[in-house]
Amino acid sequence: MANSVDCDIVSAEESVFSGKVQFISLTGSFGELGIYPGHTPLLSEVKPGPVKMLMESGEEDIFYVSGGFLEVQPHKVILLADTALRAADLDEAAAEEASRHAEQAMADKTSEFEYSRATGQLAEAAAQLRTLRQIRQKLGK
Repeated sequence: MANSVDCDIVSAEESVFSGKVQFISLTGSFGELGIYPGHTPLLSEVKPGPVKMLMESGEEDIFYVSGGFLEVQPHKVILLADTALRAADLDEAAAEEASRHAEQAMADKTSEFEYSRATGQLAEAAAQLRTLRQIRQKLGK
């Protein structure tokens, strides 16, 4: 069995990652997924949050995706995301501000801001903050 699998993470704007990985962990529509080389073919919706990858070199890297779709083949994994970026590029202050703004919009019943849009923005901000916390735990900060 192979020790690595080709992996591509693609956002609506650009290819964010392309390389070989030993393991991928993310949240799908039915829960946590762990993908190893040779995994059974799978299609799944991806929930907003972190994507952890163990690189071929043995280093771990974390990405953030705002949701999307995952296709797994025995020798290839493709993650198509609305928004995807390296977790190190996330702006914690902006995510906290977006969270506060969405909470205010949800509390303000007279606001023109749609409640469903506010809940979506709140979920995305919470996923970004969760990803940042996981990076801190990894780094021991």
